Amino acid sequence: MLTVQTDKHKLRDAKTELHGGQLVPPFECPARVDRILERAKAVKLGEFREPDDFGLDPVRRIHDAKFLDFLSTCWDEWQAAGFKGEAIPTGWPARRMQTRCPEFIDGKLGYYSLAAETAISNGTWEAAKASANVALTAQAEIAKGASSAFALCRPPGHHATSDMYGGYCFINNAAVAAQAFLDQGASRVAILDVDFHHGNGTQDIFYGRDDVFFQSLHGEPQHAFPYFLGYADELGKEKGEGFTANYPLPPGTDFASWGDAMTAAIKRIHDYGPDAVVISLGVDTYKDDPISFFKLESDDYKTYGAMIADLKRPTLFVMEGGYAVEEIGINAVNVLMGFEDK
Repeated sequence: MLTVQTDKHKLRDAKTELHGGQLVPPFECPARVDRILERAKAVKLGEFREPDDFGLDPVRRIHDAKFLDFLSTCWDEWQAAGFKGEAIPTGWPARRMQTRCPEFIDGKLGYYSLAAETAISNGTWEAAKASANVALTAQAEIAKGASSAFALCRPPGHHATSDMYGGYCFINNAAVAAQAFLDQGASRVAILDVDFHHGNGTQDIFYGRDDVFFQSLHGEPQHAFPYFLGYADELGKEKGEGFTANYPLPPGTDFASWGDAMTAAIKRIHDYGPDAVVISLGVDTYKDDPISFFKLESDDYKTYGAMIADLKRPTLFVMEGGYAVEEIGINAVNVLMGFEDK
């Protein structure tokens, strides 16, 4: 399997995350990619290549132009305002408040963010653009005839909506890739999000559409970030009704229960009959992940990789979460090996 990756991900190297009332080193860190690359090379997963530069046109197919302008200028505006730390929002257009975008950068951060844990620092925008190019390069290989490819994206993307960032995500790589398939002639695409955290950004982007079928297996939103989407009764709206499916699962979920939800999701993708499948691959479902509460074992990732292979569809794997850094390489590559070995 081809792996697309770039060292430009290292430009995203924030030093602070708001967690548990403290500023801590971010769980989403450059070492995550290092471990995955080490493992992929150790097992001789396949070819590795750098991404091409697609510019921002494919990204603009998903993301609001003013939002992208904000991301591109945020760090410079933050510094120009005289702030000394990394850019973290402190206020939001909450219920019953105005939703006008302020001019001052501290207000802009709240307007364009959906959570406070994700600091913006020098290099964030360049890394986010490079991550989108990773996804688009892997997508292009599948469009040219490859049966599968792995986009080793960092920063991840599935929490980013068309006009908000958060959850370590700035550009929604999976959504950009899905739209690229459609723009290149596919009639329908399925996105299967197996990250522990609900793909709220991806759901929001495609919620009113029937050309992308979005499904997510994740921790119950009553108990897990991002909290405000991911309930089982969210099914889509207007012509998108019936083209969103959520499988919220409780604390302590093991592979037996998780696998039942996966089986249901796989069947629905079979029935949908997509031209391509995009997997938002998060391995924070692992039993020792520091910010999650599922109980999957490393061998379980091979098992569900084989389940995905049973779809027999062109498949793009887009890296999302996973924060047990020492095990992330084994777990992520196990999914790909299970898929390849089927």
